[in-house]
Amino acid sequence: MATPLGKPSDKAVRPESPGPVRVAVKCGVCVVALLGFVVPATTFLARLASIRILPATQSVEELIRGSIMQRLKNIGGRIGHFGIVAAFAAFCAFPFYWMLITTFKQTNDLINVKNNPFLYNSPPTLENLRTLFIDTQYAQWLLNTLGVGVLVVLITLLLAVPAGYSLARLTGRWGQQLAIGIFLTYLIPPTILFIPFSRIISDLGLQDSLWSLVLVYPSFTVPFCTWLMMGFFKTVPRDIEEAAMIDGLTRFGAFLKVVVPISSAGILTVIIFTLTLVMQEFVYALTFITSSSQLTVSIGVPTFLVRGDVYFWGSLMGACLIVSIPIAILYNFFVDRFVAGFTVGAVK
Repeated sequence: MATPLGKPSDKAVRPESPGPVRVAVKCGVCVVALLGFVVPATTFLARLASIRILPATQSVEELIRGSIMQRLKNIGGRIGHFGIVAAFAAFCAFPFYWMLITTFKQTNDLINVKNNPFLYNSPPTLENLRTLFIDTQYAQWLLNTLGVGVLVVLITLLLAVPAGYSLARLTGRWGQQLAIGIFLTYLIPPTILFIPFSRIISDLGLQDSLWSLVLVYPSFTVPFCTWLMMGFFKTVPRDIEEAAMIDGLTRFGAFLKVVVPISSAGILTVIIFTLTLVMQEFVYALTFITSSSQLTVSIGVPTFLVRGDVYFWGSLMGACLIVSIPIAILYNFFVDRFVAGFTVGAVK
């Protein structure tokens, strides 16, 4: 029955209790909201900890401090590496710097112990170079050294490259023993060999001739270069040669057209090494050459620029600088191939 207005009913309407479905929905919404907050927060902390969940005991300040320390260590390591390289570069470049400044220094500036030896205390001069090229036959000595070097390089290549290839392909005990025997001849000092070589040069009538040096110098360039090329040729696979011979090339043709181009680093090493040995050799040139017009740089410079106890330091340094710069440039341009030629075959 309807009740009058303003009088409450005896049976008041109570709010309905939520059912189990509504409770489950509300709990699911809460869980999703909680996960929506926890997952991004966990991801953020994981990135801060380098994709690891930070331990509860590690604070943000410790993390920042660790990052700063790691950066400082990296910077310190780079500075240390740069310092070592710079020190080594300065050590290698110092001889060239010393030769350069000494070449253009005046004699009074050189002998005055109160002056700074690393700087010009007096105006530079060209007198040392004038003495080198006018008062001596330095230009002729350069030509003699270059001519002997080119001929010795050609002879060394003609003998060492085929010999190294033969020893590399010669299997068995005899090949190894021959290789060791050839290398041992390189270890014999020139002070022992120059006496029998003098007899041979005299019998051939090559005394006081550059041809005597061309004949003698391969005695120490060929053994080492043969050993060097043998180690290089051992790294060249035999399959490449066999494939070239299957295509119609002979063994000699495969050697020239396939193996030699692959071995360019070793051949370049032989050229640089031979030129260096020829330019610095002293004993044989002093024994076989007497006239000043036939001298090489290694003999002419100390003979004519050192007179008793008088040293023409400016001219001496100028002569050394002129000779060493081309070799240094050659090493610098081909240093990668040069190192590859010396180290190839060192490890398997």
